[in-house]
Parts: sequence; structure tokens; C-alpha cells
Amino acid sequence: MEEIFQGKITRGVGGFYYVFVPAKEKMYECRARGIFRNDKIKPLVGDDVGIQIISEEDAVGNISRILPRTSCLIRPAVANVDQAMVIFSVKKPDISLNLLDRLLIHMEQQHLPVFLCLNKEDLDAEHTGEAIAAAYRAAEYPVLKISALEDENVDCVLDCLKGKTTTVAGPSGVGKSTLINRLQSQTRMETGSVSRKLSRGRHTTRYSQLIPIDQDSYILDTPGFGSLELFDLEKEDLASYYREFEPYEATCKFTGCSHIHEPVCGVKEALQQGKISALRYETYRTLYEELAGQQKKY
Repeated sequence: MEEIFQGKITRGVGGFYYVFVPAKEKMYECRARGIFRNDKIKPLVGDDVGIQIISEEDAVGNISRILPRTSCLIRPAVANVDQAMVIFSVKKPDISLNLLDRLLIHMEQQHLPVFLCLNKEDLDAEHTGEAIAAAYRAAEYPVLKISALEDENVDCVLDCLKGKTTTVAGPSGVGKSTLINRLQSQTRMETGSVSRKLSRGRHTTRYSQLIPIDQDSYILDTPGFGSLELFDLEKEDLASYYREFEPYEATCKFTGCSHIHEPVCGVKEALQQGKISALRYETYRTLYEELAGQQKKY
């Protein structure tokens, strides 16, 4: 019987999976056995797997089994992560709070702790990031304001990553690759520029990749994206993802208040008094109307 070695998938490209085997201190290029396709199981970056080595000289093997996952994300498609770091730039490109809230909701649906990095602090002459950071801290999200280019507060990011496997999510052009290059020196990530015409980033990460920061800390770099659907979410449940609403919902007149159309609403009153961020509320309102429109179609 062939010996099985345990390893971790660090990246997958074109049907090939690159598995690091600690016992061998070596990376192997592997294919997945057909049994996974038959069972409709696809190996993911971050998976702990068992492999059979076909050629030690060529570092080639086959994935024979996938160990149980502690977590699994749909987008980005990764497994066994402990937390998520959502990174946006305040400027170049300007931050999309709509996409940011979609990402935060998505991570919470996967029961992943999440923290927010606001990058390109060095470009924020108008201090736009201050209001954004305050709004999300009020919603109980840890927020770091950083400049990966200027190496500002990168040590704070390292502290948050220590001892964990962290998936990184955010749109293209916000500086994910620059930050990862600052966090470690073994894997150099290609960095890109922001299109002047479109005011959005060019994709430099083309696949998910697991990168070691130190012996017990890993970061999962994933391709950037500019949109995200809200799957399996009813409009009535959206408010539960806006934690700052909760203290004021008790004074809403109607059970199941949407916090939009009702005449007596504790959340809208708190908004008028400046106790709830208008930035967050407007994103909530937009997403609620989108979900309401989707439900009418079915």
C-alpha cells in the first residue's frame, strides 16, 4: 500500500494543485483523483490533504483524500481559514461602501471573524478615512488605517495575523499585493496600477494562494473582484448584520420594522440624532431595496 503524506494546498491553477508537505519540506504538483469529481467535491486552497507521491525527483503526486474542513468560503473559494481581512483603499480607487458591506455580510454568513484595513492613508488628504473608520468601529468592526506603500501601521496588521490563517478579500487596485509584500519576503506578489479611465484596479492576482507569514501564520491572497451577490439572504434579515441598529430597535412601533418606510422607527430616530452613521444607513437602505426587488421576481 502506497504511503500517504499529509500536506496543505497552497494554490490551484488549471487543474493542478500545489501541495506543501511539511514532513518532506517540499512542494508537490498534484492532480486530484477522479473520485472527487464523482462526489462533486473540488479541492480548495487551504485544504489539508493526503497525497501519494508519484515521482520524488519531479515532485509530482496525486491527491488521494481531503481532510475535514473547519470552514469553507464560496467567494473567495478557500478552506480552513480562521478569519478574514477585508481591505479597501480610501482613494485611488475610492472606497465602495456598498461592496464593503456585501463582503462583511458574506464573511459573517460564513461565521468568520473579520477586520477591516483602510489602505492608502498617505493619499487621504481630505481625511475621508476618519469618518469611514468611525462608522465601522461603531458597528464593532476592528479597523486599521494603513499605508502599505509607506509601511505605516503594517506592524499592526502583523499582530492581527499572528497564529492564524487569514483570507484577504477586496477589490482590485486597493494594494493587497503591496501589503502582502510588506508582510513577508519569501513570496513576491505582482503589483498593479489603477486605470485612470475607469478608476479601478487592474487584476494582478489571478488565483488564490496560501502564503506563509511565519511558522504558524498564513495569509490567503485571492483575486480581486468588483461585485458580490447577496445569496440566501432575506430582506427581513438584513438589519441583523447592522449591529449598530440593535440598541434602537426596541423603540420601533412595528414588529419586523424595515427601518425605511415606517413612521415610528427607533433606528431612523437614532439616525436623525447622529447616533447611527448616515454612511452605513444609506448602504443598508440600498441593499434592502435590492433584496426586496429580488424577492418580487420569485
